[in-house]
Amino acid sequence: MNQNTINRSEIMEEQLYTISVYTENRVTLLHQISMIFSRRCLNIDSLSVSACSIEGVHKFTITCRSTRPMMEHVVKQIEKRIDVIRAFLLTDDEILFQEVALYKVPTENVVNTDIEEIVRKEGARVLEIHPEYTVFEKTGHTSEIMDLYERLKPLGIRQFVRSGRIAVTRSSRELVDEFLLKREERHKENEK
Repeated sequence: MNQNTINRSEIMEEQLYTISVYTENRVTLLHQISMIFSRRCLNIDSLSVSACSIEGVHKFTITCRSTRPMMEHVVKQIEKRIDVIRAFLLTDDEILFQEVALYKVPTENVVNTDIEEIVRKEGARVLEIHPEYTVFEKTGHTSEIMDLYERLKPLGIRQFVRSGRIAVTRSSRELVDEFLLKREERHKENEK
């Protein structure tokens, strides 16, 4: 098998991608972005939106499983939206990422177990102890969060919730900052 064949098959293989979208905070933008995925029958695995380090700019962190060509096309479509400043397609090796999960279990079931060992081993923490329930918090990757879920499942999990992925790039430079700087330079050149 030659190198070109291997690269083509890797490109067509589905994997989990993270899309970082920097936007102005506008009504209907979430709908517009989600429709780009819906039209292509793509499921958004997780979505997190918040203000970022640049004043007036919000960051969408979206995860989706698909092929690289499809995800590159999705990023191009997202960037066509007026309120989108820039979108980046990233793989897990290009980012540092975490999720947060909360687990609510009956306190009476917690008392009768070696919960301290579970919490310590899984790197979780007790968020609240109430006579009726105890809430644990775990930060980590999906697999780590689900490992704790499986360990707590015999205790009778009453509620479980997991946040969307939050991520920063491993790059020493901020991609959106570079883009904005270049855009500003082009704008100044055009004014001359």
